[in-house]
Amino acid sequence: MSKSSKTSYSSSGVSIKRGDQLVDIIKPLAKTSYRKEIIGSIGGFAAASNIPNKYKNPILISCTDGVGTKIEIADALKIYNSIGIDLVAMCVNDLITLQAEPLFFLDYLVTDKINLKNFKSIFKGIVKGCKDSNCALIGGETAEHPNAFPKGKFDLAGFCVGVLEKNSKSLINQAKKNDVLIGLKSNGLHSNGFSLVRRLIEKKKLKLNQNFNGSSLGKALLKPTKIYVKEVLAIKDKITINAISHITGGGVIGNLDRIIPNNLSANISLGSNYPFNNNLYRLIEAKSNLNKKEMFSTFNCGIGMVLSINKNDKEKCKKILKRLKMPHIELGYVSSKKSNNKITLLA
Repeated sequence: MSKSSKTSYSSSGVSIKRGDQLVDIIKPLAKTSYRKEIIGSIGGFAAASNIPNKYKNPILISCTDGVGTKIEIADALKIYNSIGIDLVAMCVNDLITLQAEPLFFLDYLVTDKINLKNFKSIFKGIVKGCKDSNCALIGGETAEHPNAFPKGKFDLAGFCVGVLEKNSKSLINQAKKNDVLIGLKSNGLHSNGFSLVRRLIEKKKLKLNQNFNGSSLGKALLKPTKIYVKEVLAIKDKITINAISHITGGGVIGNLDRIIPNNLSANISLGSNYPFNNNLYRLIEAKSNLNKKEMFSTFNCGIGMVLSINKNDKEKCKKILKRLKMPHIELGYVSSKKSNNKITLLA
């Protein structure tokens, strides 16, 4: 058989060399995120970690998520340094709803062809997100799928493991009657609602390069998801948090519903404006013709996380959040169910 007729892995579109080069880029970045519990380093077939010594009866908590179609906005602008943060945030923010401490993180990146420059930028973001949440990047997978994945495109997913004491009441994660609902400020859209936003862009109702708050709308949309790990871990032992809701797809209304028992109701005020006077949501509302309820059922609308706390801890909670420089708002309260809906909208 002649050399010209040989079919190799390389001629099929997969480059082992590019994969090795990317691992060489990732290794020193990942090492900066390591906790003392981590055993070994990136590059093997699996990774290992000890459980922190402070836990007497530890259990593991896990979650997985992705960035969604926010990737398309990053790709259109050729700006990749924030979506890695988004990836970590979407996972650790889910983990922290059980008040668990993030321990380690793994990623999955699939593409038709590895782009070393762009992917280095993505992994810098992943490491930053891990360091911001004291969560070690210990491994992952990068896969080239030539002719089976759109040319020049990629997708991201992440997997996070945390630790919690087995007797922790936070495992229930359900609001209680008379709880006060405290909303923590978001950084913007975070990583949800982008299919709707992209549709508005396709219809030319929004433009990525249009002026917005002294910069461009595109850059505002790419603002990375706020990571709430430090705030929740700092406050969880000082007040009684009965439940936490991470506001993702489905918006404030849809995600609050998940922590409200069937016999109770979350009474929330949408107000005449958006929390923290957020121009971004006003713009989307105007261009989409959605009403306030529809907006709060789609986007976080300025609230990235909601704490359902004992009413006696309200002032203490606000004081601690203020000291942590975490903007927040009293969103409502929990009561006996007043209607068929678990979410009651106040005037």
